[in-house]
This record gives sequence, C-alpha cells and structure tokens, in this order.
Amino acid sequence: MIGLISATAAGTAARDRLAAMWPDRTRVYDGPVGDAVRAAFAECEQLVCFLATGAVVRLLAPLLGDKTSDPGVVCIDEGGRFAVSLVGGHAGGANALAHEVAESLGALPVVTTATDSVGLPGLDTLGFPVEGDVAGVSRALLDGEPVALKAEVNWPLPPLPVAAEGAYTIRVTDAVLGPAEREVVLRPPTLVVGVGASRGAPVEEIVELIEGTLRDAGLCAASLAELATVDAKADEPGIVEAARRLGVPLVTYPADVLAEVDVPNPSDAPLAAVGTPSVAEAAALVQGGELLVPKRKSAARPATATCAVVRRPGRGRLAVVGLGPGARDLLTPRAKAELGRASVVVGLDQYVDRIRDLLRPGTRVLQSGLGAEEARARTAVGEARKGHAVALVGSGDAGVYAMASPALAEASDDIDVVGVPGVTAALAAGAILGAPLGHDHVSISLSDLHTPWDVIERRVRAAAEADLVVTFYNPRSRGRDRQLPMALAILGGHRAPTTPVGVVRNASRPDESSRLTTLASLDPATVDMMTVVTVGNTATREIAGRMVTPRGYRWQDDRQEDAR
Repeated sequence: MIGLISATAAGTAARDRLAAMWPDRTRVYDGPVGDAVRAAFAECEQLVCFLATGAVVRLLAPLLGDKTSDPGVVCIDEGGRFAVSLVGGHAGGANALAHEVAESLGALPVVTTATDSVGLPGLDTLGFPVEGDVAGVSRALLDGEPVALKAEVNWPLPPLPVAAEGAYTIRVTDAVLGPAEREVVLRPPTLVVGVGASRGAPVEEIVELIEGTLRDAGLCAASLAELATVDAKADEPGIVEAARRLGVPLVTYPADVLAEVDVPNPSDAPLAAVGTPSVAEAAALVQGGELLVPKRKSAARPATATCAVVRRPGRGRLAVVGLGPGARDLLTPRAKAELGRASVVVGLDQYVDRIRDLLRPGTRVLQSGLGAEEARARTAVGEARKGHAVALVGSGDAGVYAMASPALAEASDDIDVVGVPGVTAALAAGAILGAPLGHDHVSISLSDLHTPWDVIERRVRAAAEADLVVTFYNPRSRGRDRQLPMALAILGGHRAPTTPVGVVRNASRPDESSRLTTLASLDPATVDMMTVVTVGNTATREIAGRMVTPRGYRWQDDRQEDAR
C-alpha cells in the first residue's frame, strides 16, 4: 500500500488526483502532517509526500531504521514539477515509484542513486537474494574497475560492464557458500523441489526433509523457486504449510501429466494412490531441468514424505523490437524499455547506430550488414537459448517486412518471445501525405529477392481489381528497376491516370522529402529503396495539397450528385 500525505491545498489536489488514479494501491492520511507521516511509515510499503524534501527529511529522521526494510519515500513539490526519490531508492522501490508518479502527474522524476543515474542496474534490484559487498562492487562498476562475472548457473541478467577477471566479483550461484572479500553473490531462483506426502504428513517432517536435502546437496535454500506436487495433494495441509514457511509458491500438476514424465525411480505406491508412478521426481522434472537430487525419503519411520530437487535453468527472452521510421520521438516507450532491459542487442548496423545511446553500459552488441536477415535471426535466437535477454531490432514495425518473421520461424518454445510494435513506413508516410489509408488498403513489397515476381504480380493484380489503396515497399533499387513500372502499369489498367500517388522518402528522418503526383506522372527513376509509394484507389482525391481516401464511397457519390 502507498501512503499519501499532503499539507497545502495544491498538494492535496495533486494527492487526490493520484488517489483517484490508483484507488486500489493508495491510502490517504489526513490530519497533522507529522502524525500522518509516522502512521504511514509504520503501515505502508511506500509513501508519497506532497511536501518539501526538507520537511520530510526532518519528519523521517527519527523513524529510519535499515535501508533494506524502510519504506520507499517520494516527495512531490508544491508546483507538482518534480517527483523526488528520497529514501529507499532500491530496496523500498522509491526510484521506480518516482518514475511512475511522475508519469501519472506530468512531473519530472528525480533519482540520484548513482547506478540509476548512469544506467546501471542496482545489484540489489534484480529480484532475487543478494549477499556480500554490494556497495563495494557497485562502486567498482561505477568507477570502471574490472569486475569479474562468475556464472555457476545459467540465469538471464541485465547488462553489466563485467570482465572475465577482476579484483571484484559478481558470482551467480545456488550453492551454499559465503561471499568472499570484494564479492557479491546473486542467488537466482533456480531450484524446484518436488514433494510427495502421505495424508496427514506433518509439516515439520516435510520442511526438515526439504531443508536437509538441500543442505546435504550443498544447495542454498535462498535459490528455492517453488514446491511442486500432484493436483491430488494441492490442499494437503503439511505441503501447503511447508510452502508457506519456506516462502515459495506451491505448484501442482495433474496425475496424467506427471505419469508421462520419465523418472529414475518410479513406484507402484503413488500409482495406486494418486494415479502416477512418481510424484516428487516427476513434479520437479515436468517443466524440464537437471535432476540434482533423486527421490529421497524423510527420516521418520515410517516415512510419510519424499522430495527431489531439480535445477531449472532461466529461460532466455527474445524481444523483437520495431524502432519506427527513424525519428526518435516515434520510438515507443515500450521499445526503449526493452532496449534498456536487453543484455544482448542484435541488428543491422545502421539500425543499431540509431539507438546505441539508449543501451545500458555492458550491453553486448552483435551487428551485421545488409542481406544477413536470417543469420541475425539465428544469432538472436541462439543468444536467447543461452539464457540471455536479447533485443532483435529492426526499423519500422518488426512484423512488417522485417525481423519478426525469420526470428519466429527460428524460435521454439524453449525461450520467451515478445513482440514490440513500431510505427511502420506505410503509416509514417501516410501521416505525411494526409490520409491515403482512410479506407481498405494493402502493402506489397516489390522486392523479388525472397518472393518470385509472378507471385508479386498476381498480388498487385488482385489489389488493382479489388480497388484497394496500395503501398509499395522496396519499390526500386539499382539492380531492380523494372518491377515498379510493371506494377504501376497493372494498376493503370484499373484506375484513371489522374489517380493520386504519394511518394515519401526517408519518412520522419532529417532528409525527409515527399511529393504528391499522379499515376500517369510518376517517374519511377525518382524512386529508390528508401522510398514508400502509395497509390490511391478510385475514390482517393487530392484536397488542399493532401492525399485523402474517404472512409466510404458515399462521399464520392455525393460529389457526383452535386456536379449534376
């Protein structure tokens, strides 16, 4: 819950706006400001104070205890111009909250945490336990000192400027070991414990079995991701309480699903009881991974619980990102977020150069030249399969004549794939020309590098006969200059010579140019690969220098009626 405190009329107005936008997340504290801050500090995970930072500092000073447990506090100034992350930037989530509040209220976020200021992820904000010299290693990263990454388990991390060797170390492991000097140990949730239990099995026996098994295997309980069992045990009190005590979710699977899992130690007893020859091993292995500890029974006599331990590798993530037509203000916030999240960026060299300044320190860039689309797709998918967070970038929209298609053809269900839409060339050109796409329209690439010309010709002919507005991508290159005249001739057999045609080159870029001509007047020699050509349908008109296709044909009929 987020506590909201204000003192003045202006602050109260802004406070109430935020409360109205976030009704399920916020609680308003009225009354004397000192009492309100103290109450909210004790009762809420975060505070937003519509007060001066100095006043909030004085009120908070006697309340502060430990940065790992204190609430995150954000201050909003009287004019509503700034959202200042004051206390608990990382552990309390104040930095993220400052950005969120600023976006909601139209303010500017102010974050002074050193790592955030230079685009480095905080080592204590990765979403899993961290031990060791966080401040020292973070300082070394900030100062450019060599920091070694020792990844003993495969888990996706955000971009970090690390090296093979260094005086400081970031160790990623699920093993029981204490951090050495100048070392941070990250413990990602790699371990899944499958659990089987007889009816009425005591929670103490189950917890002791799990903790002892992990300890004997040299595995750290901080890396425990979940307990898993069969559906029939979903409400078994001992198992449910064991998950609660260990602080992890309980995941269950149908017996017939578990029965299909190949396990080293099947048994007739669970088959007769719940319909599967294995519960502990099968539940741990059903989502894949490496079996570290086979089925083990509890020490009680008779034993009423079993468990098995699997290390499940982190899934890689591939974001296929459309960068838009070129202008930075047409790059979507979601695309920027994915670029900041990626530890590996793959793309055409000229596209990567456009967004290089948005990448975080330590981001690995894999770029190549024209004509290597399939190779780039394979590279991006391969990096994701290694457990990395990957952004595969392309211009316009990644799903329109771009990288999404070859990437998804290469990818399988062993990685997560996210599509990030972008403003495609047809839309950017259409906005410059006016409203040429106001009715049904189609986009056709005239490049026959991947599609036979007879197929392209058949599609152009169908669009002409259907009276669709047509946007031509890849209309003409130095070695391919016959396709555009042939396509225009096909359209000319179904449309008047005066049909408006819009020609836009480098839409939204500094050297953007556009012109409006007609089907009869367009000179194909003035068109190149950086150009989008939009040919109107029989209803398209030029109005005040703009290309307009009405949403319906009634407009055309009304004009004809007026002429009569």
